[in-house]
Amino acid sequence: MRGVVFDGVRVEVVGDLEVRDPGVGEVGVAVRAAGVCHSDLAVVDGTIPFPAPLVLGHEGAGVVEAVGPGVTHVVPGDHVALSTLANCGACADCDRGRPTMCRKAIGRPGQPFSRAGRSLFQFASNSSFAERTVVKAVQAVKIPSDIPLTSAALMGCGVLTGVGAVLNRAKVDRGETVVVIGTGGIGLNVLQGARIAGALTIVAVDTNPAKEGVARRFGATHFLAAADGVRDILPTGADHVFECVGHTGLVRTAIDLLDRHGQAILLGMTAPTAEVSFPPAAMFLDKSILGCRYGSSRPQKDIALYAELYRQGRLLLDELVTGTYPVEDFAKAVEDAEQGRLARGVLTF
Repeated sequence: MRGVVFDGVRVEVVGDLEVRDPGVGEVGVAVRAAGVCHSDLAVVDGTIPFPAPLVLGHEGAGVVEAVGPGVTHVVPGDHVALSTLANCGACADCDRGRPTMCRKAIGRPGQPFSRAGRSLFQFASNSSFAERTVVKAVQAVKIPSDIPLTSAALMGCGVLTGVGAVLNRAKVDRGETVVVIGTGGIGLNVLQGARIAGALTIVAVDTNPAKEGVARRFGATHFLAAADGVRDILPTGADHVFECVGHTGLVRTAIDLLDRHGQAILLGMTAPTAEVSFPPAAMFLDKSILGCRYGSSRPQKDIALYAELYRQGRLLLDELVTGTYPVEDFAKAVEDAEQGRLARGVLTF
């Protein structure tokens, strides 16, 4: 079968991948669509350390082909969105409704794939850049069959992370003020999360002026090419500032833009050794810096919610998909993403 493999040096679209059958508590999925996310590219450039060789991809949707013993919530033929959370469901964090903190879901990559007799790692317990994959049952979230799979794929990462950061982590309330630094796939979902939450003023900041139209469509009330102008709109600062780029200087900017009791939410992925400096005295007025893993999401609950919001016209998914590519054109999809031509590019199988 076809898939996108990174051997630690280069990326290649191959046609001779194999994947094992689902075992106990697992689901085999025929992947139909997969979003090209910055995190996949960050594995290739080394920002996210991950063992190689591996099959890339972590934002996908498809059709259930087979289920292992013990799986009852989906059956062959069901449409599913795939999450990256292979949480155990039984530890204290899972029991408290915090599956993103499950220690058994982090840093333990499996090797369900093989190629020419050699085992390959699975990225983010998912590897959606393959025609078929095997995931834990908890990762396969049933969705209505009337949602296009090219759109549904994005719920598995970009939507869960961006919208979830607003609703679950920051808990943005009606009438509050929000600044979003960076309007890529994550930033756009933060914008629409803030709109859904009822934020009054939503300022998008991006150096690419061509992104203003889509930013406003997703919820921005203002658009700026630089953060210097935020104080003209919000003289006392913002209640919430989301850094969606992963640049240390912009993390400091997010902190500097906070109002009293404001919080900076860090979503952009920086290098593991990167450091940020700021004056601690600036935080004494009840300001906070919040990390956020995967939108503090509960995928089985949240994806169902987002699917319904989409069907009501309140959550934009189709508008996120600005380019579709057969998997053989992976390099073109990456080029378009790196040149800022896309909200999200989607590979199709």
